[in-house]
Formats: sequence, structure tokens, C-alpha cells
Amino acid sequence: MAVTGTQTPMTPISTEHKAPVAQSSTPKMRASNVNFYYGDFKALHDINLSFEANRITALIGPSGCGKSTFLRNLNRINETLRNTRIEGEITLDGENILDKDVTELRRRVGMVFQRPNPFPKSIFENIIYGPKINGMVKRGTAMEVVEKSLRRAALWDEVKDKLQESAYALSGGQQQRLCIARALAVDPEILLLDEPCSALDPIATAKIEDLLITLKEQCTIVIVTHNMQQAARVADTTGFFLLGKLIEHDKTDLIFKTPARKETEDYITGRFG
Repeated sequence: MAVTGTQTPMTPISTEHKAPVAQSSTPKMRASNVNFYYGDFKALHDINLSFEANRITALIGPSGCGKSTFLRNLNRINETLRNTRIEGEITLDGENILDKDVTELRRRVGMVFQRPNPFPKSIFENIIYGPKINGMVKRGTAMEVVEKSLRRAALWDEVKDKLQESAYALSGGQQQRLCIARALAVDPEILLLDEPCSALDPIATAKIEDLLITLKEQCTIVIVTHNMQQAARVADTTGFFLLGKLIEHDKTDLIFKTPARKETEDYITGRFG
């Protein structure tokens, strides 16, 4: 890809609020030599990436670089697409996810999409749906489950008096937090988010970013974002994708201040992408 413009010093992006990344011998999830194909088109090339427990990893890169495709492979959502195939291995707690029941995998590895997609049901029914179909609701505990999930998503105080109203009556930012609450209702170990703030205003975005920083105490988070400031604010580590390849993955402050690869520096400083 062509690089244009003159060389300019990189502008540091503040990452001061985050603690150092702790490295463990066994990551929560690991992708090893992952290749992915849409028909004959190879969308991902030998991706190797580990996700540590209770950390936020941001995936950045220009449109079409493969970051969302990679994210959807982490809970096998891409299996729903025809004429696709994956090579390599993705493990969860050391076990190949392809060997797992897909329903159980998606309970453990939840996903929130780019645009809010609440069910055409009440707020209450949106939250309790997952726990019900997974047999996680004991008699008389449904309200407890709903309240806990909405509190985890910082939404309870805003909707506690209208749980029986349609989820469509909520604002866009509230709908996105509802979708996060719905994913959290089944107690996932990993939460995947594909550009969850791209359609939201700055106030709603700030609420979700604050929420993610709180949630990492309870689960591992992987977020795809085009907003590099957002990655700097919330992520412990950041991976840069380009043309289906993982160019670099490191602690977020190193990626933004002293990247090891020129391609990363060029993207962060706006020379391409």
C-alpha cells in the first residue's frame, strides 16, 4: 500500500490509566497459525495471537484488513457463512474450540455486534432469553438474573421501571448496553465486541468504554475498533492488522508510542488507512 506525506513525529496517545499487562503461561484463548478463506479468497494469513485472562485486547487496522473476520472466528460465527473454511487452531483454556459444542462455546464466548440488535421483545425478555435456553434460571430467580445483568451493564437505574416495555423504545446507546447485558446474562468468560460504538454519540461511547474497563475484572474482552483513541483509552494490549495479516501485537502504550513496525507507525500517524 502506498505511503504518502512527509515523515512527522508520532503524537503519543495517553494510556496512563492502565496497569501493566500481566503475562501468564497459559492464555485464556490462543490463535495459532490461523488462516481463513471466503471461497478461494484468503482473508487471514497465519494469525498467531494470545489473549490473557481479564485483559482488554483491541484490534485495529483499516477497513477490510481482516480484524472483524478474525474476531468472528473466535466463537465460530463464521461457520454460518457458506463456502468458508478455517485452518490452524484456536484454543480456549488449552482446548480446541472446534472440538466443543458450538452452543456451549458461544455461551462461554459471547459477542456484541456493531449495531445494536435487541430482540423484538421486552427489556426483561431480552435479558432472560439466554439464561432460559441454557437452563440457567431456577424457579423464582429470573428477576435476580435480569437485575444482575443490567447492573453489570450499567443500565439498571435507567430501565428498572420499564422492564416490560419494548427494547426498541430505548436509545441507541441504551440498546447497545442492553445487548451487552444480554451477552453477560449467561456469564461468558470472553466477550467479543465488533465496533460496538461506531453508531453511537460521544456520551454513549464514553459510558460503554467505562463499562468495558469495569467488566474486565469479570471476563476477558476483545474489541475491534476503528477509533484509535478508543483503543488507547481502554485496551491493555493492541493488535494491528493489515491485508489479512497481524503486523504487530504488544502493550497498548508501546504500540502507540514506539511501534516496532513501520507499517504500524504509518497507520497510527495517519499516513495511510
